[in-house]
Amino acid sequence: MNRRNPSTVLFALAVVAAPVHAQEAAAAAEAANYGFLSVLPPLVAIGMALAFRQVIPALFVGLWFGAWTLNGFDIAGLFKGLLETVEVYVRGSLADSDNAAIILFSLMIGGMVGIISRNGGMQGVVNAIAHLATSARRACLATGLMGLAVFFDDYANTLVVGNAMRPVTDRLRVSREKLAYIVDSTAAPVACLALVTTWIGYQVGLIDDALTRLGAEQDAYAVFLGSVVYSFYPILAIFFVFLVVGRGRDFGAMLVAERRARHEGEVSPDVAGAAAETMPEEIIEPHPDRPQRALNAVIPVATLVLTVIGGLFVTGGGEGKNVREIIGDADSYRALLWGSLLGVFVAAALSIGQRVLSLAETVDAWFRGTRSMLFAMIILVLAWSLSGVTEALGTAEFLAQVLGDAVPAGVLPAMVFLLAAATAFATGSSWGTMGILMPLIVPLLWTVTGGLEANPPVIYGAIASVLAGAVWGDHCSPISDTTVLSSMASGCNHIEHVRTQLPYAMLVGMVALIVAVLPSGFGVPWWICLLLSAALLAGFLQFAGQRAEDR
Repeated sequence: MNRRNPSTVLFALAVVAAPVHAQEAAAAAEAANYGFLSVLPPLVAIGMALAFRQVIPALFVGLWFGAWTLNGFDIAGLFKGLLETVEVYVRGSLADSDNAAIILFSLMIGGMVGIISRNGGMQGVVNAIAHLATSARRACLATGLMGLAVFFDDYANTLVVGNAMRPVTDRLRVSREKLAYIVDSTAAPVACLALVTTWIGYQVGLIDDALTRLGAEQDAYAVFLGSVVYSFYPILAIFFVFLVVGRGRDFGAMLVAERRARHEGEVSPDVAGAAAETMPEEIIEPHPDRPQRALNAVIPVATLVLTVIGGLFVTGGGEGKNVREIIGDADSYRALLWGSLLGVFVAAALSIGQRVLSLAETVDAWFRGTRSMLFAMIILVLAWSLSGVTEALGTAEFLAQVLGDAVPAGVLPAMVFLLAAATAFATGSSWGTMGILMPLIVPLLWTVTGGLEANPPVIYGAIASVLAGAVWGDHCSPISDTTVLSSMASGCNHIEHVRTQLPYAMLVGMVALIVAVLPSGFGVPWWICLLLSAALLAGFLQFAGQRAEDR
């Protein structure tokens, strides 16, 4: 078995395969000198968030600590770091055009939800689904199926499914924590597995760039397709969602939340001392004396979804391109903005055209809907700002070095899986993790294994592990943007969502690592690994899980 020191190879290949300007190299070298200090800001934020269940102060303190680290550990650096939290990092995150697009998209989605709630459309959907979702289990199943249906983008998935299903699950006494878990675990996992999504375009682009630098002749999309079956965590995460829903069993903090909802009727957690952390949820009731038509919600949501899909083809289209190339070249942020704008416009037009709402009432409903998103947007901006600090400190590079050791080639997928998870957990960004690690991991794999033909399971497994590990870390991290959006869309206290989802994510992640990722690296067929993992998860749930209806 070919044995190398991955940390040494990783450093060497990063220099050879990714030429940088002298200024960037100097900045990277300076960042690397922070060592363990580079990990402390996200650890401080995560520790405070879990200990005090106050995510905004936790994020701000972590951001301040990181800025202090960058300015030196002295009194002057402490004060300067405080000023730079807003001056440099918060302003920088707001100035980023992609971040601004996400904020605008989220606010417009909130406004659309406000309108379709006020015009009775959302209640009409609830009434229609209520005939099918006659139990808590069926409501959860419908939520999971909607998560699979909105496959093309995780942000759109989270916001549309969470907002649409919350009234239904509330009515049937499903806890907000359970709704947030289903929404979160069928968003990114679906988006990173479906063959045509915004995630795949980004992922294939990273692989293609790395292969081009190596001079490899393999097609990047073909490499990605070969790696899909090794994306064990996303596959098992989706499987476990439907296993939990189908069996009606839960364990740990989720079981407590579900029993509270079923027996006490309290769907939203009552967290002592954390009232400020619960997203302010202004209930927008429909007019009681006006018609409640489901189409007034379905048409705007369908407009949103179809416009986003159409926008992907418009922004990425061109003569002679196939679907894969179109999605890969698309500007997903523009498509999302177009979809959310037209969704609001259609919702307003339907409301005013049918005289369900006046113009003033429509504007008021839109404003109330956008206002409900403000709290989550603050968390999102702070999470982005903290991610900027960790980038400046070189957190990902440090993690890559400390996790590196002399290991067999077969262990590389597992090592990459852990590295990606740790990076995503600490930085709160799965896309950032992929962008950092993929250019380093692909050259490492080619050097250690001798290329794709020499050891396909290791190559495919490690490439898949970058994406899968990033999703796992995101699911476990309180500072992840998708975790924040899931809490927001589901109306769930953010820390309670993390606390109840964490045991499920950790269980699936550890099973994926031990039973699937590691054995597959040594040649065990991927389908055997998946079957064994699924059987183990089913057995654990049967043994440890209990029904919420039982006492």
